[in-house]
Amino acid sequence: MTEAAEHSAAGTTDEEGPEQVTEAERLLRRRARRISAYRSADRTLARLGLLAPLRERLAELDGAEALHDLDEPSDLYGNGIVEALEEKVAALLGKEAAAFFPTGTMAQQVALRCWAGRTGNPTVALHALAHPEVHERNAFREVSGLRPVHLTSEPRLPTADEVRGFEEPFGALMLELPLRDAGYLLPTWEELTELAAAARERDAVVHFDGARLWETTVHFGRPLDEIADLADSVYVSFYKSLQAFGGAALAGPRSLVEEAKTWRHRYGGAVFQQFPTVLSALAGLERELPRLPEYVAHARVVAAALREGFAQAGVPWARVHPEVPHTFDFQVWLPYGVDEVSEAAIRQSEETGTALFINPWDEKGPGLSMTEVFVRAAALEWTAADVRAAAADFAARLPGISG
Repeated sequence: MTEAAEHSAAGTTDEEGPEQVTEAERLLRRRARRISAYRSADRTLARLGLLAPLRERLAELDGAEALHDLDEPSDLYGNGIVEALEEKVAALLGKEAAAFFPTGTMAQQVALRCWAGRTGNPTVALHALAHPEVHERNAFREVSGLRPVHLTSEPRLPTADEVRGFEEPFGALMLELPLRDAGYLLPTWEELTELAAAARERDAVVHFDGARLWETTVHFGRPLDEIADLADSVYVSFYKSLQAFGGAALAGPRSLVEEAKTWRHRYGGAVFQQFPTVLSALAGLERELPRLPEYVAHARVVAAALREGFAQAGVPWARVHPEVPHTFDFQVWLPYGVDEVSEAAIRQSEETGTALFINPWDEKGPGLSMTEVFVRAAALEWTAADVRAAAADFAARLPGISG
């Protein structure tokens, strides 16, 4: 059950006799209990802005005068502070220009629509698990006249051979870096270089869905601008890695970005004023971006300790995927039903003040569940021994495991 699915569930109860709770209402109640337990927990691996109270979110703008001149006029329809953020992002990614967008869904549709006009081919080659295919209600097709085709549906990045051997022409190759629904996976640097070269051999442009590109530098062993240089255009998010209030940017050639701003207006993205979100993005670039490599390094400590803790506790089978995280997010798979693991996670938070697993669990098969683990600043206080102990305590709340 994903966060979005939990949040959208709704139901009714029977007012007569014993309470009759619908499945939707049961899931809503579990979500509320999970979030309440997380908020009151003393320890967790991540303090996420999306689950924080409004007061805490607003406090993140304290000290904003160090980020931008607060005495200048506020922005109107994308000027002022918005342009300052665009220039900063373009410089970080080594691109000629960048455009701010309210959402990544809009940014990527606009980018690929613009490229389709240049290449004359609206076909976009991408992974079957790419975000636009799984989470955007077919927006490429329904809204922007694009035609997605799948290079592979395997839980890995496409290969250069798959790009070269694809059976029909395509105008753009879109690579999600990291590929979230496959486990936040990245290719090697050599594989990524070959992928870009293979696309250009076919006269296709390369676009990076880099919502979380900020956190890839450790895995690739390259700076952001060198990574982005492999692509003709790059989209980045400000809230997924940097904890901003929202927002995204599209970076690339100046002519593409100028056209993208025209389509941004047509798509309804020319917002009257955006300074709170933009300030939060500037705060993320200033405060969070330099810390991301530390989070990635510690995620590897956490992942190894979780495996060890489950093994020591006698869990019959557990999977941490990838075994060595490519970023600071990864998956944990356990051979139990969603209700069992969800209850164990919530009870651990409620009873011990330690929230080890804060995200929803998804059913991946009969008696098989998966959740995502996020490692952020809060996790840096945890030693490997702390993680092993918390994993054992969680496991003791599962059926058939004695503490």
